[in-house]
Amino acid sequence: MTAVKVRVAQGTPCWVSLVVHDLEGAEAFYGPLLDWSFTPGPAELGCYVRASLHGAKVAGIGLAPADSALPTEWTTYFAVDSADDVSQRVRECGGTVAVGPLQSGAAGRLAVAADLSGAFFGLWEGREHLGWEVVGEPGAPVWSELVTNDEPLAAAFYGSVLGRAVVEADPSALARGDEEATLQVDGHRVAGIRQTGDLRDGPPRWRVYFAVADVDPTVHQALALGGSLLVAPYDTPYGRVARLADPEGGRFSIVKLP
Repeated sequence: MTAVKVRVAQGTPCWVSLVVHDLEGAEAFYGPLLDWSFTPGPAELGCYVRASLHGAKVAGIGLAPADSALPTEWTTYFAVDSADDVSQRVRECGGTVAVGPLQSGAAGRLAVAADLSGAFFGLWEGREHLGWEVVGEPGAPVWSELVTNDEPLAAAFYGSVLGRAVVEADPSALARGDEEATLQVDGHRVAGIRQTGDLRDGPPRWRVYFAVADVDPTVHQALALGGSLLVAPYDTPYGRVARLADPEGGRFSIVKLP
């Protein structure tokens, strides 16, 4: 495993979470699909569990309030040095802070915000809990990308809010559909911003990718567990990919890395 147990630089994705209406159902789906086990999370977050892959924390799943009308959607959290300061920059740049900043016990401080297009993302100021502890292995997160119909606006927003460079895609690669603008930290690609005119399965959003050992059998397993197939498996320069939804409609992608 590629263990990650150190504080990562501001602007780096460090956690993903999902809010559902049926927590036991979500555990029954994601547990066998991604080989996750579950332990209770911070009490301040209500009914919330952390998913672990062979003992390494990789994601969180929480129970939505009974009167919540929010759709089930995976949220990418970015590491920040100060959730309060970055939340203020979100507001100054025209975004919305929907939750927080609030304290999650000794684990850290968080906020949930929306960018100019309404895509939700999280901010995490880690203390005792720094974020996921393994990446890039089957069952662990491997990539997050924003799908949007206004990439230049999104690039300016996230670059300003997180204080990081956004590198535009090479035009020839973009024309082939196999590249995207990238948010970069210290010269390393940490997340993507993909321009698309096809948002048929929802509004602009951060799309979360989980690595798997083999895409096609994982698709069949997801369907057997009550999930649905949004985009059939296809090959990319970065590996074989498919897009799925869990039984509540929470969308996510899987990829077998080359």
